[in-house]
Amino acid sequence: MELVTQKQMSEAIANFRYEGVLVKEGPYGSGHINDTYLLVFNIAEMGQIKVILQRMNKDVFSDPVSLMENITGVTSYLRERIIENGGDPERETLNVIPAVDGKTYYKDSCGDYWRSYKFITDSTSYDQVEKPEDFYESAVAFGNFQRLLADYPAETLHETIKGFHDTKARFAVFKKAVEEDVMGRAASVQKEIQFVLEREEIADYFSDLLAKGELPLRVTHNDTKLNNIMIDDKTGKGICVIDLDTVMPGLAMNDFGDSIRFGASTAAEDEVDLSKVSCSMELFELYTKGFIEGCAGKLTEKEIQLLPMGAKTMTFECGMRFLTDYLQGDTYFKIHREGHNLDRCRTQFKLVEDMEQKWYTMKEIVNKYSNK
Repeated sequence: MELVTQKQMSEAIANFRYEGVLVKEGPYGSGHINDTYLLVFNIAEMGQIKVILQRMNKDVFSDPVSLMENITGVTSYLRERIIENGGDPERETLNVIPAVDGKTYYKDSCGDYWRSYKFITDSTSYDQVEKPEDFYESAVAFGNFQRLLADYPAETLHETIKGFHDTKARFAVFKKAVEEDVMGRAASVQKEIQFVLEREEIADYFSDLLAKGELPLRVTHNDTKLNNIMIDDKTGKGICVIDLDTVMPGLAMNDFGDSIRFGASTAAEDEVDLSKVSCSMELFELYTKGFIEGCAGKLTEKEIQLLPMGAKTMTFECGMRFLTDYLQGDTYFKIHREGHNLDRCRTQFKLVEDMEQKWYTMKEIVNKYSNK
């Protein structure tokens, strides 16, 4: 996408229902997909208010209108549940600021789509697990997200990215990438290719159960990293789930699993020294405890028992996607060095192997908290 111009920015600001005088504007956050800005307004005697303004990435999200329908459907539903529970809907869910024409988005003269949210004050999102309590709090928050949306009709949501966690379909794309070998790289990564091919049953596992009707379709977040939780500065509690662009129909185990893949790893996603890479059972236990507590009985017993499978599936899928991208010429994930996607793929596969070795421990941990 083209860079945002000041003219474009001014046009967007003029077309939302803001009050007061704009006194400050600037880029905000560490997101890689949308362009995010923080605006500060002076409101006469009432001091200042902050809002978030975002240009949505239409290269990633081809239908911004449907995406905003998902977000407004889910946030208005959450708002009702939060009020029922005696919570604060201004801080515990995203609040969309309408455009001047009353829509939930604004389409500018360049054809780009914008949206705006109230800023959640006195809270912080963290890119890395700095202290274990934050990881636990994110687990409670994502579990609570499942609990509050347990009765929301998931099938009414639009798929904002088709087949995002369809591991079976991604396996088929991977096999095609191996066969086509457009970059001539397959010969040098036979070990990694074999690793994927030997584990085809992981790719099929959840889709087969779903097809048999043994798993419920849920409202899932699909990007359950720590930095998508706002943590209250005073209490240290996870208060709000943000970045709802990938909210879609999905499986609770995948939301759990993606958090483990990213947050319970002892090394960076692109660590080249694989001896540093493992799945921390301490962090796995902390997250499992928090997630099950947050869900508060809304998951089925089968879903809870399959949480370790969610961790393994999401890690396997992610590694397979990195390898697919490497074989296709690094066209999807941004790379910062030669072989970057290959390094990323190897860390994920090392995590899968580590989980396989710790499988009994992971299942024991889940049992420990599922019986409460």
